[in-house]
Amino acid sequence: MEYLFAPIQRLYYLKKTIAVLCLLALFSCATKPPFEKGTFKKSDLVELVKLDPSIHLDIRYATNNNFIGRPVYTEARAFLQRPAAEALVKVNTELEPLGYGLLIFDGYRPWSVTKVFWDNTPEDKKNFVADPKKGSRHNRGCAIDLTLYDLTTGKQVAMTSDYDEMNENAYPDFTGGTKEQRNNRDLLRQKMEANGFKVYKYEWWHFDFQGWESYRIENIPFSEVH
Repeated sequence: MEYLFAPIQRLYYLKKTIAVLCLLALFSCATKPPFEKGTFKKSDLVELVKLDPSIHLDIRYATNNNFIGRPVYTEARAFLQRPAAEALVKVNTELEPLGYGLLIFDGYRPWSVTKVFWDNTPEDKKNFVADPKKGSRHNRGCAIDLTLYDLTTGKQVAMTSDYDEMNENAYPDFTGGTKEQRNNRDLLRQKMEANGFKVYKYEWWHFDFQGWESYRIENIPFSEVH
């Protein structure tokens, strides 16, 4: 009887082993950035405040004050690819005579953080976060989340919604809110789009830099950016 059942047992264990390997492979793919074919520009991430110290930071993802409710960054820092960073400095310079400066919420974002956001966002709010299977323009160092601050008071100016508010108030073409809020939002958009950035259709604060597709998806932690 043992001779008769041996092939059956071997087949059972073979199927079980294959199933485990498939699950491991699936898990591995789900925890690594997507593979990208093609030629990409060399990454040259620049820390924004080192390029222009008058740019202010409010890195919410290094605090509990974000839609996840806990820090996902260990350091409150912001980076962009050099061409995008230099364009942002130009925006900041153009805003100064108008009494405003740039306040940064987020810049380059490691891919692993994009996956955390996706996994913790309800299905009906997925349009506000990037699919990790495709990666985010933040992962390429070519997207920035930001607002304006008042040079006199140092305070953040009023907009039609708070940062990461996941509803129609966040849309860049939202017609509600006060006139002052819409004017502030539209001024930011005007200056950003005049310098090579394009607003994201669901978020007034999110802008992608031209040529973002020329850079590879990265998963480098802030501590390793030089």
